[in-house]
Amino acid sequence: MLDHYRVLDLTNERGLLCGQILGDLGADVIKLEPPGGSSARRMAPFFQNESDAEGSLVWWAYNRNKRAISLDIAHPEGKQLLRRLVASAHFLVESELPGTLAELGLGYEDLAADNPGLIYVSITPFGQNGPKASHADSDLVILASGGPLILTGDDDRPPVRVSVPQGYLHASAGAAVAALIASHERHRSGQGQHIDISAQQAVAQATQSSILAGPLSDAEISRMSGGTKIGPLPIRLVWPAKDGHVAITYLFGSAFAHFTKRLMDWIYEEGMCDEATQQTDWVAYGGYLFSGPEAIEDYKRLTQIVEDFTLTKTKAELLQGALDRSLLVAPVTTLDEVINSEQLASRDYWTSVDHGQLGRAIRYPGPFAKFSAAPITYRRRPPRLGEHNHEVYGQELGLSPAQLDQLQTKGVI
Repeated sequence: MLDHYRVLDLTNERGLLCGQILGDLGADVIKLEPPGGSSARRMAPFFQNESDAEGSLVWWAYNRNKRAISLDIAHPEGKQLLRRLVASAHFLVESELPGTLAELGLGYEDLAADNPGLIYVSITPFGQNGPKASHADSDLVILASGGPLILTGDDDRPPVRVSVPQGYLHASAGAAVAALIASHERHRSGQGQHIDISAQQAVAQATQSSILAGPLSDAEISRMSGGTKIGPLPIRLVWPAKDGHVAITYLFGSAFAHFTKRLMDWIYEEGMCDEATQQTDWVAYGGYLFSGPEAIEDYKRLTQIVEDFTLTKTKAELLQGALDRSLLVAPVTTLDEVINSEQLASRDYWTSVDHGQLGRAIRYPGPFAKFSAAPITYRRRPPRLGEHNHEVYGQELGLSPAQLDQLQTKGVI
């Protein structure tokens, strides 16, 4: 779909996913790294636990469908090479702190003077301006500043971070979408533009509707282990099973009463609640929940009944019961269960990518979307450092082997 477009990817770990998405859609993505390699190459975990710049699984995860060249863009000759590459590029994606590239004479205004149609995407912690624009960051800082962190963890303890970094994945996905929107506009006007992506703003969307609670003076959602709290009400969403956990939407009111009634009928059939509990008006119970402390104590009694029930079943038994009885129950799957999922296998989700230097193929998560007319393909494995220097500098820019040797001696490439 984007096979006529070229992307210059200058990002570090903050923005790698953006270029990969564009590469998956067919663009020619050239990954530019310092001669010593991207900082992402030094991020664990590593293939077979060997600390090797070519074996970082973080690098592998976000750099397929890219070519790689090395370039010191701070060196005068490096700047000139970058500007030559920009002349034929449609997109440039970078993730340096605000003003870093402009200080090198490589900001949007500088490069747009050479290529007015260039779409220049900047991914930063807090955006290009504002009092926090130059603040240091990490995934923890981004999630804390954007709001999601306050929602994770136990209600009687400080918040906890999500185990896998998420902040810049939100920002990078948003950057890819914004780049495509800007490309659509370029078809009309012929002009490129500068896209300013703030990771803080990107993750604020991950709080869903809770971010509206404050401005609307509504009850704010707060964290709770295995669920969430709305004001004083603890809404439980995760229950233990014999062999793990299941998620159950155990709610009330007109939208959920029918599901809850069928679940309580099953619990009653198993002899684990009395008839009075089974016959509760689950539509009206939703309003009762906010009537006072007695209602909250009764809700806790109900959740204990559900827990006692789920502990008697395996995840598979609870899932089958949900399918048979039309319940809102789903197993909390482990990573191993995801890898061996029959559903994913039936959709041919997993994709083998040949890693030539390893002499074997590596199984990757499959495309993020299925397109009937132009399916996503994994054309390239994650590139080695400087793997395409001769291809890009020699064949495409016309530099001679002697010139390439000189550039390498000077530390430019």
